[in-house]
Amino acid sequence: MDPVLSALLRSWEWRADVIGALVVSGTMYVLGWKRLRTVTLGCTGRSPGSLAGGWRLASYLGGLLIIAVALLSPVDVLGGQLFFVHMIQHLLLVMCAPPLLLLSNPFPVVLWGLPLGARRAIGPFFYREAGFRRAFAQLTRPGLIWFFFVIIYVGWHDPGAYDAALRSDRIHDLEHLSFFAAALFFWWHVTAAGPRLHGRFSYGWRIAYLLLTVPVNMLAGVTITFSSEPIYRYYLDVPRPWGLTMMQDQMLGGVIMWIPGSMMFLIAVLVIVARMLAQQERRARHVPVAAPR
Repeated sequence: MDPVLSALLRSWEWRADVIGALVVSGTMYVLGWKRLRTVTLGCTGRSPGSLAGGWRLASYLGGLLIIAVALLSPVDVLGGQLFFVHMIQHLLLVMCAPPLLLLSNPFPVVLWGLPLGARRAIGPFFYREAGFRRAFAQLTRPGLIWFFFVIIYVGWHDPGAYDAALRSDRIHDLEHLSFFAAALFFWWHVTAAGPRLHGRFSYGWRIAYLLLTVPVNMLAGVTITFSSEPIYRYYLDVPRPWGLTMMQDQMLGGVIMWIPGSMMFLIAVLVIVARMLAQQERRARHVPVAAPR
């Protein structure tokens, strides 16, 4: 194996800030999940139900694992050498980790993981008539969130911003934080995770919300794929494993953004359609049949 590639594959970024955030958030969720199961079993003696189901714990821990892979594994190091690996990293932070975390419905579970005093201090901010709740609901309206998600997601792929992020660790961290935060708010409206400040949106509305994002992602990916010259000049001056030329690397990165990136939104649409059909089937099964005259 090429010695440069071998060194890159063995490179793990043991960042205390990332590890600390993952450990604290994971611990809070596991504690809250256990408490919810204990309370439910103690009160009803039955299954803990969907909020504290085992699949939710697996979903949350899976999301944290993907963040660890994106930010601590050789993916982060290789992203500085190869554009297409950097695009994979962005997909992990925007398309994979946020939906998994939100499918676990983390807000109420993590709240249960906090000490009683902290729960009592945070809870009033989310009461129906609380000013904080009303202001937060206005700032996170679906239309605004969709707009900000698109601006942040596409804006960081501007050549100047992208190259600046690769040349500065602080700007790179800001890029990843803004990607992840924007994606969390975007997928929050899709997954209907708590707190439901805007009510529960219909399946049709969520499908439209996702489908509107696909052309934006495809346009950015197609533009990068078929560019006839290097867009991100940072990659002209770095060692290139696997013998990929700059243009081959750029084309591959554009294809990853274009096809797998767009497919993530379409897969979410298919999941929502399946849930919608299942709900309609359940309703039809419980519709009373009129007795014949």
